[in-house]
Amino acid sequence: MTLKLTRSLWLWAGVLAFALLLIMPFTGWTRVVVALMVAIGVALAWRRTGRLFAHRGRRLLLGGEASLPPAAWRQPVILVCGDGLGGLFGAVTAGQLAVRTTAQGCYVRVPAVDQLCTVATGILALRPDWGGQLSVMFIANPGEHSDGQKLAGRVRTLCSQLALVRKRGIALPLVLVSYLQAAKSEGVWFSWEGARPGPVVRDASACCTLADWQRQAPDSATGASRLCRSLQIDSAAAWLKQSILAHFASRDLGPPLACVITQVPVLPGTAQGNLWQQWLDKKTGLTDAGQSVVGADAALPFADPLLDLLSVGPRRSPVLRAGITALWLFVVAAVVAMVSSAWENKLLLRQVSDDLRRYHATAPAGPADQSQSALREDAVAVLREDAMRLDAYYRHGEPAALGLGLYRGEILRLPLLAIIARHRLPAPTQVATPAPGKTSTPVRLDSLSLFGTASAELKPGSTKVLIGALVSIKVQPDWLIVIAGHTDATGNPEQNLQLSRMRAAAVRDWMQRMGDIPDSCFAVQGFGASQPLASNDSETGRAANRRVDIRLVPEAGACTLPATTPG
Repeated sequence: MTLKLTRSLWLWAGVLAFALLLIMPFTGWTRVVVALMVAIGVALAWRRTGRLFAHRGRRLLLGGEASLPPAAWRQPVILVCGDGLGGLFGAVTAGQLAVRTTAQGCYVRVPAVDQLCTVATGILALRPDWGGQLSVMFIANPGEHSDGQKLAGRVRTLCSQLALVRKRGIALPLVLVSYLQAAKSEGVWFSWEGARPGPVVRDASACCTLADWQRQAPDSATGASRLCRSLQIDSAAAWLKQSILAHFASRDLGPPLACVITQVPVLPGTAQGNLWQQWLDKKTGLTDAGQSVVGADAALPFADPLLDLLSVGPRRSPVLRAGITALWLFVVAAVVAMVSSAWENKLLLRQVSDDLRRYHATAPAGPADQSQSALREDAVAVLREDAMRLDAYYRHGEPAALGLGLYRGEILRLPLLAIIARHRLPAPTQVATPAPGKTSTPVRLDSLSLFGTASAELKPGSTKVLIGALVSIKVQPDWLIVIAGHTDATGNPEQNLQLSRMRAAAVRDWMQRMGDIPDSCFAVQGFGASQPLASNDSETGRAANRRVDIRLVPEAGACTLPATTPG
């Protein structure tokens, strides 16, 4: 995948994360902090991706004037590692890659086996759509090694590198090649492919079985030479199976796509007492068997006749791969959003259902005492808050955290409103009626238990205090409920007078709403700091002066109660 597409995916992931922030029920500061973390993460990923692609490009140091084919190249691309690299690619500076392109394919020299994963990753960074074209050619020449353990270590390294590359989703088929020195060579390749019982002989123009190749000899001398060469090839195949292929079986990597042997007149880098000589000495008992001709500058042929074994995988456009990844990111974000919405709807239904159960559990069976009425009215106040919330969702639409087609609050809204409409305050307990011409003993409420500092808005926890005051007052005709507000002497006198009047009006509005009492039954007064109960020089005195007094005053025609239907 290209740098541009990779960065686009990071931006898309950031957009989806911000969209989830609008849906997830985070608080204000939490939402800001998470948004900053997402933005910083996307910025770091953007920068790191650029550095990573630049680093991969620098690691592909091509030697000489060589360069990779264009991105539209559709032939196999073979990563060549192991022995005989000098014979194939010529002299190349240590650590550099080399490229040789033929009509059948492109060969890339891997300087060392442990760099296979690095080179494959770097090539895909430059040519993202070459994933189905890459393969590996590992060359194991027994004539170049005298230490079998060292060769085994190189093969184990190859297995580890193959496993690393394949974990990244790249098939990377393997072709095992061995160059064998022989006095005469016909330039053919002996290949063991898949489940075929015997080798296949390939050259630039033909492909046949080993038996057919022997029968096609033009004369008896050539036939005898081919028979001898077949025996050598069988022996070399046995050495490959014992020394090389056994390591692939132990690593669960599967067998190579093909095992190939070819004979060359001179093998560069031949070592004295090499593994091939040791193998022949062991099999034949001849100490001079397999003596090699040393040729440091000899060139080795590329395995072009074998490249038709390497099928080029389907070419998947980088844009298509990026689109699939973007789709998966969207699916994951959608699933997270749906799960969050479902959970929030479950919590909403659970909360409202618990509030309804609490209301029904506190409903009195008979005349209610003050404590039971306070509990019930507190439950009703919570139900009213729930109803206001659900009604706002009904009128203006539910929030994103409850949306996505999963909102279920509407099934509780109408039953909740019906319960609130049917609710009536229980009959107050009987209190002594003041004698005509006299007022009742005032019910005194502490302002700080009802209101915040310099505020005339009732606190959420003031319900119990107000219910206690309401049930202590017997509402009856010709009696006026006088609510008077008082403040301490702190602050501006005019503002204190207005604040006391507003606090008394707030208590009147609550009682009128909760007790279903006509407006004609109330009188509201505000005295500011003009009627103190104690000295304003101390905090205790100022606290006593901040109050709301409620009392009954007889006044003919002051309160007209609605008629009730008996029964």
